[in-house]
Formats: sequence, C-alpha cells, structure tokens
Amino acid sequence: MQSQSCIDQCFIPDGTLERLPESSVVGKAKVGGIDFNKARMRRVAEAVLALSWRPSGFTSSELADQVVQSGPAANGGYSPRQAAYDLKKLRGKQMVERVGKTRAYGVTQAGLKATAALVVLREKAIRPLLAAAQETRPSRGSQNPTALDRHYVTIRGAMAGILRELGVAA
Repeated sequence: MQSQSCIDQCFIPDGTLERLPESSVVGKAKVGGIDFNKARMRRVAEAVLALSWRPSGFTSSELADQVVQSGPAANGGYSPRQAAYDLKKLRGKQMVERVGKTRAYGVTQAGLKATAALVVLREKAIRPLLAAAQETRPSRGSQNPTALDRHYVTIRGAMAGILRELGVAA
C-alpha cells in the first residue's frame, strides 16, 4: 500500500532532475549519474517500479529478469551484473537502498515518487507532445524528382499510415 501511495503522489523535488546526471559516491566507490534519456535506464526505472511492491525487496537478478521481459534486448541482453551497477547508481541518488544486510534492494519513498514521476512525464506527457509537434505534411521535395525520390515519398507515406494505424505516431 505504501508503494501505491508513493506512486499515486509522485513528484520530483526541486533540483533532483538537474542532479541526476551528476556522478555520486556509494561507500568509497564513485559511480556515474543517471540519464533517463537512455533506453537502458528508462527500462531499469520501469522495472524498479514494477518490483517496488515487494516487501522483502528484489535482487539484481530479479531486476535483470524484469528488464529483459520489458522489451527487446540491446547489445546481447541485460545481465545481473549490469543490473547491480544500475542499482548502485540508483543507490548513489538515494532512490534505492539495501534491505538490511541482504543482497536485496528496496525503493525509498522519495525514489519511488521521483521514478514514477519521471516515467509518467516522459511516457504520458513529453513523448505525445513531441509526436504531435512533428510536421505530418510531407516537405515540398525537389524541383525535379527522380524515380527513386518518388518511391521514397511513397514508402514514407505508407509508413506514416502504418504508424498511425498502430497508434505509435500522432
């Protein structure tokens, strides 16, 4: 219930968005920042949200499995080792913490609120706005189009129609 409450009241504290890409320190190790513009970190954030309800936390292997299930793997998949590194970056931003002395991780309240807000903003607000802002009319084209240019225009129009039917583009 606490996880649901945090997701329901998601927000990003002032300055958090600017500090996410900056590096941080976990223990004595310096770790990189978090870039939600990268597909891998977006998938990790979504997986962390999906696993956040577990009272005993989740392991890096469970996170890796969730990320792999969420979509097509890039560059040979996503391993528990990569998940452990991403969890370390999230720990550096106090979004995730270890559960006791176990190998399990739990999402902090502030981390859950910020992660939910970032995912919702990107997927439900920014992405549709950017799709709507793109010009859907074809450009004027060249003055003397070749046969190849005409074929390209035909393919481009057909792809736009397919994407509209699938609901991927506005």
